[in-house]
Amino acid sequence: MSLAQKIAPHLPYLRRYARALTGRQDSGDAYVAAVLEAIVASPDVFPAVTDARLGLYRLLHAIWDTARVEVPEPAATAPAAREARANRRLSALTPRSRQALLLTALEGFGHADAAFVLDVDEDVVGALLRDAIAEIDRQVATRVLIIEDEPIIAMDIESIVRGLGHDIVGVAATRRDAVTMARSERPGLVLADIQLADGSSGIDAVHDILGEFEVPVIFITAYPDRLLTGERPEPTFLITKPFHTDTVRAAVSQALFFESTAQPA
Repeated sequence: MSLAQKIAPHLPYLRRYARALTGRQDSGDAYVAAVLEAIVASPDVFPAVTDARLGLYRLLHAIWDTARVEVPEPAATAPAAREARANRRLSALTPRSRQALLLTALEGFGHADAAFVLDVDEDVVGALLRDAIAEIDRQVATRVLIIEDEPIIAMDIESIVRGLGHDIVGVAATRRDAVTMARSERPGLVLADIQLADGSSGIDAVHDILGEFEVPVIFITAYPDRLLTGERPEPTFLITKPFHTDTVRAAVSQALFFESTAQPA
C-alpha cells in the first residue's frame, strides 16, 4: 500500500484536529495543506512509524512548531470585539496544554501516542492535561442549547455541561423546537445532533439559528462522515458518538475560547 493510500482515511480527522487547534477552518486547512505539500516534496519527511495516523499528526506538529504557514486573513466582517476577546484568551492559555487535551480527548490518542505526536515525555503529557483541565475550569460560564432527540443521550450531555459550570436553556428534539428555543433564549453555545426525532436535520436547525445570530456550535453525531466531506464548509468542532466526558469537555472549552464556528452549508 502506498503512503497516499495509508494517510487518505485519516485526513478528514487531521483537518478536524487542525481546525480545533487553530479555531478556524481556513487556517486549520492551511496547516493540513502544508503537511501534504511537505510529503509530496520529500516523502522521507514522513515519520518512520507503522501507524500512518500517528505519523500525520506528528508531522503536523513539527510544521506547527517550526514552520511559518501562510494563513488566510479572517473575514473583514469579523467583529473587532470578538478578535480582541479571542486574542486575550489565546494569550492566557498554554498552547501545549490545549494540544495535549485535544489529542487525548478529541482525537482519542493515549498518553504515549500523544507524547510521540508532541515529541515530549509521557509524564509531560500528564502534566499538560492537568494544566488544561485547570484552564478549562477558568472558562467563563455560558448558557447552552442542546439539540438532541434521544432522551438518555440528552440527559448525559446535560449532566456533563452542567458539571462544567454552564446553564442549560433547553433541550430540543426537532429543528422547529431548536430554532424556537434559540430565538427566545439566545444561548452562548449550541450542542447539536444531526439526525432528529421527526426526520428533520440538526444541520438545518443550526443553519437557521446562525442565520439569525452568531453562536459557537459543536456537532455531536454518530455520522461524522456526513459533515467531514471536504466539499462544503465544515464545523470546526465535531464529536463522534459514542463520546467520553473529556471529549465533550475539550470541545466546549475550545468552542467557547474561540467563540466561532464554520457555518454548515
